Amino acid sequence: MSKRVKYSFYLLPLLLLIAPGVALADDSSINTGDTAFVLISAALVMIMTLPGVALFYGGMVRRKNTLSTIMQSLFIMALISVQWVLWGYSIAFGPDKAHLFGSLAWLGLKGVGQAPNPDYSATIPHLAFMAFQMMFAVITPALITGAIAERMRFPAFTAFTLLWATLVYAPLAHWVWGVGGWMRNLGVLDFAGGTVVHISSGVSGLIAALMLGKRKGYGSEPMAPHNLPLTVLGAALLWFGWFGFNAGSALSANGLAASAFVVTNTAAAAAALSWIIAEWFHQGKPTVLGGASGLVAGLVAITPASGFVGIISAVIIGLIAGIACYLAVSVVKPRLGYDDSLDAFGVHGVGGTWGALATGLFASKSINSAGADGLFFGNSHQLWIQFVGVVASWLFAAVMTFVILKTVGLFFKLRVSEDEEVQGLDITQHGEDAYSGMVVGVPVNNIQNPADSSSVVITREVSV
Repeated sequence: MSKRVKYSFYLLPLLLLIAPGVALADDSSINTGDTAFVLISAALVMIMTLPGVALFYGGMVRRKNTLSTIMQSLFIMALISVQWVLWGYSIAFGPDKAHLFGSLAWLGLKGVGQAPNPDYSATIPHLAFMAFQMMFAVITPALITGAIAERMRFPAFTAFTLLWATLVYAPLAHWVWGVGGWMRNLGVLDFAGGTVVHISSGVSGLIAALMLGKRKGYGSEPMAPHNLPLTVLGAALLWFGWFGFNAGSALSANGLAASAFVVTNTAAAAAALSWIIAEWFHQGKPTVLGGASGLVAGLVAITPASGFVGIISAVIIGLIAGIACYLAVSVVKPRLGYDDSLDAFGVHGVGGTWGALATGLFASKSINSAGADGLFFGNSHQLWIQFVGVVASWLFAAVMTFVILKTVGLFFKLRVSEDEEVQGLDITQHGEDAYSGMVVGVPVNNIQNPADSSSVVITREVSV
């Protein structure tokens, strides 16, 4: 036997082992319009994370933490994209196990191919559905970073993110959206992620912020956003991308997608107006940051309801979301004294909770026959179902986040030192400065004040 034949004999079983079990497409069952719509929507949701969330949060922190904040979104995009195709998708949407999580039958996307999976969408390739859901899995932990900004060490952050996406996001997605999931069986309505994305990230952010503790000088030193134009650009990208987030969740280029598109824009606009007006009365002046935060609050609140409610309902949901989230951020947070750095809980936790409950009030089968009527359309039981879903999401996210952070803390120090925090995470965690170029090989002790560019020793200039 020649060496070539011998090696081929040994390699064949290995190749068969790693070869994907891909279901090939039956072109007659695939709608090209729906497929294009879902793929474009997936790309829009990707823009929400990078650069949307990255810029939105990056502009809100102090300048010495700009790059570290942006890096978190960039790293999550890479990490969770790999995690999702290896095992995350299988846990979230794989064949049901005990109504709690999917099996590992689709590990490494085995069996997830070009043919549709009618359990989720009969007109698009299974891979297209997987890719769309992957972008939801990416943005959710990115939202948490707003609560822990400016003080978490990068090694601990990476471990937390991977564990959280696996043990919190994926099971919760299965509960609500996976075939056999207990919330889905119960009848919880969540069109695009009020519970799965926003409650989970907001509540987890609050727990993480409480466990990490307040930033040095919080409450006694100014911590104003360093670059509001950056934040507004991020908010605009979020608004733009959210059309893919909500309308894309129809998984078809049809009337329901158009309805979700319009109510999404309407709620965002209504919430921006109500936040601005509330702030104007309360503070004496309307702010750009308030307008940006308000529109995001409206987008969050309409997310679970977007495929189930009409236009006027969207106006009401948005108006209440703007006021509720403003009060959470500007009244409740200062009184309770917790340091949710960029208001991840105040916007996503509060907005997502209101949106999930509002779905139980305003949902109408005239909008989506596959849904249910809410309280205002004669079905009071739906509000109770939504309440159960909200409470379960809160408790699961809170308890699991606490356990994960405690576990990560056994292996990594969670928080940067006081000196590192003063110098800024850009320098201490990544060796870079957002506005002066790149710092390479400079001992942290040699950098006195990264906020003062004259004190930063630049070894390689970066042209802009």
